[in-house]
Formats: sequence, C-alpha cells, structure tokens
Amino acid sequence: VETRVRFKRLPREEIDAYVASGEWRGKAGGYAVQGLAGSFVVKLVGSYTNVVGLPLYESVALLSGEGFKAHKNWHVARP
Repeated sequence: VETRVRFKRLPREEIDAYVASGEWRGKAGGYAVQGLAGSFVVKLVGSYTNVVGLPLYESVALLSGEGFKAHKNWHVARP
C-alpha cells in the first residue's frame, strides 16, 4: 500500500515545539498523523490507516480473500 503525505512548510519555531513535545519518539516516520503532526498535513493521498501503522481496509480485504471473516461492523467507529 502506497500513501503519500505532504506537510506544510514549517517555520523553525513550529519544528522546535514539535521536537520539544516528544510526540515523535517511538514513531517509525518521526511523527503521528493522528496526533499533533496531523496539523502539519496539507495533503494525504492513499490510506490514512497506513500512515497510522496498518492499512486496515487493505488488510481486511487480504484476510477476507484468504477465507478469514471480518465482523460486519469492524469499520464502525465506537464512542
């Protein structure tokens, strides 16, 4: 699964604040699109869940193709 993410141009102060936040620690790409860095994104083409860490729709399709059944409401957000 290919996903492209484009960030806005970040001023030095915003970069420094993000680094100081520590949110980047433990992130494979150095940011969490579902966190503070989500405000940096101006364009995302592809799978949002791929950027988070696992392309859910594509994974369910692959597993379904191999005979594994997903719960009918697996994609419904819960409060």
